[in-house]
Amino acid sequence: MNGGNTLENKHLQQSEYDQFRTFLEQQCGIVLGDNKLYLVKSRLAPLMARFGVDTLSALVSKTLSPHERQLRAAVVDAMTTNETLWFRDAYPFELLKTKIFPEFNDLRRPIKIWSAASSSGQEPYSIAMSASEHQSKSAGNLKMGVQITGTDISNTMLDMCKNAEYDALALARGLSAERRKKFFKDSGNGMAQVVDPVKKMVNFRHLNLLDSYALMGKFDVIFCRNVLIYFSPDVKAKIISQFAQALNPKGYLFLGASESMAGLSDSFEMIRCNPGIIYQKKQ
Repeated sequence: MNGGNTLENKHLQQSEYDQFRTFLEQQCGIVLGDNKLYLVKSRLAPLMARFGVDTLSALVSKTLSPHERQLRAAVVDAMTTNETLWFRDAYPFELLKTKIFPEFNDLRRPIKIWSAASSSGQEPYSIAMSASEHQSKSAGNLKMGVQITGTDISNTMLDMCKNAEYDALALARGLSAERRKKFFKDSGNGMAQVVDPVKKMVNFRHLNLLDSYALMGKFDVIFCRNVLIYFSPDVKAKIISQFAQALNPKGYLFLGASESMAGLSDSFEMIRCNPGIIYQKKQ
């Protein structure tokens, strides 16, 4: 092998890039624009050495083969891994405590919440921390508890989620010193792990949002934030329709701050909050 870091080795023809875009959309619904070649190069280049391939062109060519299951899984893994942070945008977690949790306070079962693209775990664990903060305000709050399910297409991310262990850089992104002290325990080597009471609220499972959600059960709240922006309008509409089916009557859906449901579904009522917007399933 003659080294995988030269510009020549990372070159992709437009036709190869177009074939790869088609593959990625078919596998997981992600639509890459004309200007995302740099992203493909940066995400896939580390896989060249791992799979013993000299050039990015050869890697893409092998990826298109249905027999290369391990490589295909690694490529989808690399392309769907997104950076995230704790309590992203803040307002969804405040709305949980000020509006949604109080509405479900007299529920005679646990509140069920789904984090539909859990990445490395920050969102589902932020939801769990918000539930813990709400419970600590009054002994009568959330008496039956909260059950949170985190799903992701990336097995690498799911392993991180289950370990619930983060380095100093990850902990510095969106986490206050107070929450760091309350919800994490040092685990050595500069790492910290989510405390057990919070960790036990969350379970994780693999899910491709293009697949059926029938085995997921029903939820009271679904978080799917900053994910739909990667999909075509048809795929967005299909996913939102499936979310509606997965929600209990009057359940809530959180989308990302820059995402809209306009023209995609009539199953939800938009509720303007201060700040933020949430969508409630119509009865």
